[in-house]
Amino acid sequence: MTTRLVLAPLHGITGRVFRHALFSVFPGLDEAVAPFIAAIPDAADARPSHYKDLVPSDPAVPRLVPQLMGNDPGSLASTMGALAALGYDEVNWNLGCPYPMVTRKKRGAGLLPHPELVEPCLDAMAGAGMRAGMAVSVKLRLGLKSPDELAALVPVLNRYPLASVTVHPRLASQMYGGLPDLDAFAAIAPGLRATLVFSGDVRQKEDMVALSSRFPFIKAWMLGRGVLMDPFLPAKIRGLCLPGSPLPALEEFHARLYDGYRNSLHGPRHLLDKMKEVWQYLARAFPDSDGLAKAVSKTKTPAEYEQVVRRLFRS
Repeated sequence: MTTRLVLAPLHGITGRVFRHALFSVFPGLDEAVAPFIAAIPDAADARPSHYKDLVPSDPAVPRLVPQLMGNDPGSLASTMGALAALGYDEVNWNLGCPYPMVTRKKRGAGLLPHPELVEPCLDAMAGAGMRAGMAVSVKLRLGLKSPDELAALVPVLNRYPLASVTVHPRLASQMYGGLPDLDAFAAIAPGLRATLVFSGDVRQKEDMVALSSRFPFIKAWMLGRGVLMDPFLPAKIRGLCLPGSPLPALEEFHARLYDGYRNSLHGPRHLLDKMKEVWQYLARAFPDSDGLAKAVSKTKTPAEYEQVVRRLFRS
């Protein structure tokens, strides 16, 4: 049914700490695309903090693909060169971010209505890739406001030897609400020459079965919020043996997350904010998801938080 499962780049969530905990505890994923970093000029001279989510490499993650956000050809090429020097062999270009603060600057999905801006960027990235032995992939949506935007962009994308094109079948104007437009995806996708990766609304194995039946040409799938809500999802999709009780694995996952954030974030407030954000999704893996999320959200100190979570895993 599937050949490749990829962890989606969810900005602010699926960073180094989350990836390490997830891949260390739960099987089934083949690789991850990292949340985007900005493409910058003179990237080789950037502060190490610019690449802190990518360096050093994590042996728990079989393969990690950095993602770039930007619309300046020179900056994209420069940052690709710096990433190649760090040992990466592929970079993903973000043409899908739907947030207005990004799209207004003609970045992310804001580039989709502008093939005239996309083409010089891909020229620069293809050249940088040839020089550095680095592949280029793209992640995008159906359009900013209309699927006609992606349809018009297809001939441009097809001029380049892209490693893959990941399509989230929503418009940026939808953000993450509403239904994906599978009919528009079905009309546009066969015209793309690159390997296609489907992203969006795979929340359970049955979703994958239905989508695979409709789109048998899709051989790679990107999983995002579905994995956050059910870390066992990749294993379920692959038909792997699951534990009799999910609690021990979820407890280990939580412990790795909590320790990782406690050692990398500054102060208890940042730690609690991060864990509360994770629990907005992870609570779905437990029977009383609404009550659990509410109990976690009410905690005001790490001690209170630890007490709530300890009760959960000992119940």
